[in-house]
Amino acid sequence: MDLLQDLAWRGIIYQQTDEEGLIDVLNTDHISLYCGVDPTADSMHIGHLLPFLTLRRFQQQGHRPIVLVGGATGLIGDPSGKSEERKLLTLDTVQQNVEGIKKQLQSIFEFEGENGAIMVNNYDWAGSMDVVTFLRDIGKHIGVNYMLAKDTIASRLDTGISFTEFTYTILQAMDFLHLFENHKCKLQIGGSDQWGNITSGLELIRKIHPENSKAFGLTIPLVTKADGTKFGKTESGAVWLDPEKTTPYEFYQFWINTADADVVKYLKIFTFLSHEEIEQLEKAVEEEPHLRKAQKVLAEEMTRLIHGEAALEQAIKISAALFSGDVKSLSAGEIKQGFKDVPSFDVNADFDGNLVDLIVSAKISPSKRQAREDITNGAISINGEKVTDSNYVLGDADKIEGQFTIIRRGKKKYTLIKY
Repeated sequence: MDLLQDLAWRGIIYQQTDEEGLIDVLNTDHISLYCGVDPTADSMHIGHLLPFLTLRRFQQQGHRPIVLVGGATGLIGDPSGKSEERKLLTLDTVQQNVEGIKKQLQSIFEFEGENGAIMVNNYDWAGSMDVVTFLRDIGKHIGVNYMLAKDTIASRLDTGISFTEFTYTILQAMDFLHLFENHKCKLQIGGSDQWGNITSGLELIRKIHPENSKAFGLTIPLVTKADGTKFGKTESGAVWLDPEKTTPYEFYQFWINTADADVVKYLKIFTFLSHEEIEQLEKAVEEEPHLRKAQKVLAEEMTRLIHGEAALEQAIKISAALFSGDVKSLSAGEIKQGFKDVPSFDVNADFDGNLVDLIVSAKISPSKRQAREDITNGAISINGEKVTDSNYVLGDADKIEGQFTIIRRGKKKYTLIKY
């Protein structure tokens, strides 16, 4: 099975500009191809992953990926999927975002070797271009009627679109042209919402290089969940690649909580497991869904890819501790990850360690009477161990690395005590 057949089996291909032509080129030689991301934030989220993981699949087959971070286009704003103008970011903010995203992309690609990835920033060639050069050398080749036919622009005509966002597709077309001319780039990959921008690039290449314009576009379908809800969102918001925004434990938990109806699809499109391995896991979902083997493999593969082996092991350790209740085995750093979103309470410097007073102050129990009952009835645990003495006084041994105590009421109600 060749590369494009593999992509089709995985459900990754949505649209292609010239399937037969691309097959011929891929069968003839190794090519350079690119995918880009605009630095609208200082981190990517998992919604950005699929096009870049697809780019990596090409790299594994000997092709050279070009990873573009849009320092210039990020200053303009892509109208795709928007009903109103984006808020413009400052140059300083965009440059800071560029640096954050570069670090994340470096974990996905190999940058050494014969087909080592190349990372580029379109601000390097677009940022210094004067408006007259842009209008004469680029704008002259893109017709207004051609632009108005683009869905991203046509959908905004009633509500309004600025000239700035109107020209976004030309800037992205200029990226494809620049990479075609300077890096022999033959293919652009993007999400399905990028079809109009990709074809604009092909049009510009065709106009400027009519005798040698063999270039291609390929888009990837929007990732959806079987229940119709949006992929990549949790109750607390987006699932970021930055470990400061979404901890490796939270990242791991997102994938391990994947529904049975979605897990095989995600294994196909997000992981680099073989067809045979995925088919075995699909069988496990059908025959032993309670073991959640497929979800565990998905979570491990994705966490290892983005955060590394050490972070994966830590995420598994936190998950096991929370499942068993043995939280005293966790370090302070692991507690920060695992209990990031649970209720917390900061004790005063004059706290005398009285457990009943602490439970009431932290609103774990509504009154001292109830607190005493909860303790004597065995409903209160400190760092995973039940306490039944209503006169219990917390000491240094109850403070994990002197920073935290974890109090649990019942089976699931955790409170993080901070010192």
